[in-house]
Amino acid sequence: MSISESTLRSAGSAAPIHLNAASGQRTAFLCHSHHDRTLALGLQALLKQNGMDLYIDWQDSTMPDKPSGETAQRLRTRIQQCSWFLFLATHRSMTSRWCPWELGHADGTKANERILVVPTYDGSGSYGSEYIDLYRRVDFASDGRLAAFSPGQLNGRYIYSL
Repeated sequence: MSISESTLRSAGSAAPIHLNAASGQRTAFLCHSHHDRTLALGLQALLKQNGMDLYIDWQDSTMPDKPSGETAQRLRTRIQQCSWFLFLATHRSMTSRWCPWELGHADGTKANERILVVPTYDGSGSYGSEYIDLYRRVDFASDGRLAAFSPGQLNGRYIYSL
């Protein structure tokens, strides 16, 4: 019920995908730790293969170089503009100062079904289970495609059909 970090690293080892999502495009905002860049790129590649674009703030040349109030305002705007909000739950994101703030903002402004948790495991632990009863989770379906699973459910909806 979690995606292995090694799977994400492997998917991210391909050439990076840089997106400048157009307004109205089916795009998800990625909440993650910047220390998990390779995992973020892997998730971006997997989602792209499954029909969803992923906005990653450090790929956005309009974001300030140093975190500030302007950064927070731009993140708020981007969270609201994106169709979906994804929280990449890792050891680092669970201890981040920014991730809980971003998740809290999304929770207050987006419909619950538009927030998805991507739980991970790294060999020493699983992360994201704290949120699994609140939000749908992203995981692999039995046929290997990414799907969104509602709390407590074993059958999900494929990402491309969301």
